[in-house]
Amino acid sequence: MNPNLRNFALWAIIALLLIALFSMFQTAPAQTGSREIPYSQFLREVDAGRVKDVVVTGNRLTGTYLENNNTFQTYSPVVDGNLLDRLQSKNVAVTARPETDGSSGFLSYLGTLLPMLLILGVWLFFMRQMQGGSRGAMGFGKSKAKLLTEAHGRVTFDDVAGVDEAKQDLEEIVEFLRDPQKFQRLGGKIPRGVLLVGPPGTGKTLLARSVAGEANVPFFTISGSDFVEMFVGVGASRVRDMFEQAKKNAPCIIFIDEIDAVGRHRGAGLGGGNDEREQTLNQLLVEMDGFEANEGIILIAATNRPDVLDPALLRPGRFDRQVVVPNPDIVGRERILKVHARNVPLAPNVDLKVLARGTPGFSGADLMNLVNEAALMAARRNKRVVTMQEFEDAKDKIMMGAERRSSAMTEAEKKLTAYHEAGHAITALNVAVADPLHKATIIPRGRALGMVMQLPEGDRYSMSYKWMISRLCIMMGGRVAEELTFGKENITSGASSDIEQATKLARAMVTQWGFSDELGQVAYGENQQEVFLGHSVSQSKNVSEATAQKIDNEVRRLIDQAYQQARDILTEKHDEFVALAEGLLEYETLTGEEIKALIRGEKPARDLGDDSPPSRGSAVPKAGIRPASKGDEPEGGLEPQPH
Repeated sequence: MNPNLRNFALWAIIALLLIALFSMFQTAPAQTGSREIPYSQFLREVDAGRVKDVVVTGNRLTGTYLENNNTFQTYSPVVDGNLLDRLQSKNVAVTARPETDGSSGFLSYLGTLLPMLLILGVWLFFMRQMQGGSRGAMGFGKSKAKLLTEAHGRVTFDDVAGVDEAKQDLEEIVEFLRDPQKFQRLGGKIPRGVLLVGPPGTGKTLLARSVAGEANVPFFTISGSDFVEMFVGVGASRVRDMFEQAKKNAPCIIFIDEIDAVGRHRGAGLGGGNDEREQTLNQLLVEMDGFEANEGIILIAATNRPDVLDPALLRPGRFDRQVVVPNPDIVGRERILKVHARNVPLAPNVDLKVLARGTPGFSGADLMNLVNEAALMAARRNKRVVTMQEFEDAKDKIMMGAERRSSAMTEAEKKLTAYHEAGHAITALNVAVADPLHKATIIPRGRALGMVMQLPEGDRYSMSYKWMISRLCIMMGGRVAEELTFGKENITSGASSDIEQATKLARAMVTQWGFSDELGQVAYGENQQEVFLGHSVSQSKNVSEATAQKIDNEVRRLIDQAYQQARDILTEKHDEFVALAEGLLEYETLTGEEIKALIRGEKPARDLGDDSPPSRGSAVPKAGIRPASKGDEPEGGLEPQPH
């Protein structure tokens, strides 16, 4: 139905309801001040000559007294044929008016329809509510895919940086959409589907939009969760409708974001909701490679969980090609920073290459957030350009959390925090292999009261046994420092995060990476998957009780070994350890170079920049000093240590 006509019908029904209600409660207007008298008294008043005039309206008579002009009214119980002669004999002026009782026959009939009209109005109300979310009450099976055209903002490959290999893989798709005959002449077939795989924030959705923008074709976008809802069969219906729309706009691209919501492994058997999801997946499989050919329709999907997708979805003929979209390397990070800094006025001292070197592990979304945070900081500081200081402070805020200088810490808590963080820093400087120190602070940030940040030398793709053993030692440095300084009876829960991280790393070394001579080169626990991720319910633990005990013993051995190594280092470097702790108490935040200066017995040289506000210990690093990194456990910098 036409929306305008539907709205008109709704308002017409509402108007009829109001009229019906009005007609039910409307009564005839009575004259103000009139007194109702019995009919017998009215006849006596007429015979006595005290009535001046009478107005006859049906069986109702309204009159005026001759003496004081007061009005009265009465009702005739029966038709009195002699009444008119009686009134004329007493010279009473008689006026007759048509009977109007406040409601016509139509309105009376309308009042009887009031309940039905009310039910109809309520039904229309709920119909409109359903239409607002699903294209009509009977349109819940319609696809929710949105058609994005050039009017919504065209995105091209120029807007995508840092993922050159992924762009090269997708250029073939663009060439096919521009000139399909070029491939068809030689019998070549374009891939029906492309699966973009990568961690969150790497630009999978942006890549898909850029393909559509380069080829200048319609682009349908939908989320995997939009297919399945509470109604049985809705998902399959929406899949069919989506491909019907795509056929009308071919050649085109369909992009399904987070396809793992609908494309997980079948056969888990966890109830009706799971069966509905499987029905939706079956329909998607048929549409992608069934009896009907969908020429000119390319399906691009994105996921960060390719391991849970159904194998039938990944076979050739459906998703022929998997394009990995990883976190960018140093060159990619620099290009991404240039893209996001196009419209940001930068100071001459800003070196994007230095920022790129100091942000290993950052995704494209992280780098965009870094530039935005730096611009916001510069605006709050009333600057006209964004300097390197803002980028460094923004990076610290993203990785370590915002400073909480208002947090009230006692002197005892500050001292304990300073010695704890000094323990981490001194062990990091004296183990066999470790990432260079970037910053140590006892200023509360986020949920932590202090932390030590380390930065990798560059992008890390694998980790050595020596590096992991050193990392375990660094993690134990905080607890050892507390014990050596304040005694075993005064150690705190501040090392809880250290212990948790060390346990995870040690267990991974034993069960995943074969770093235990006792257990050998065997992986344990690979089948311990959650069934809700789409895997079979029948999968079980493949580790015996005896082996599990050996695993626990090996984990304990690695951690105890690291604890003893940290104790030896801090005992040997006790003077440096105390000097650094006292320096943290005085300066609160120290960079890596300032830490080394304190250990050498020198005062840290603070460079606050030209017009930057003081940021304790956050001096702009030289080109040779790489900024902090965003590392993921266990590869990156040390996680914040709560106290």
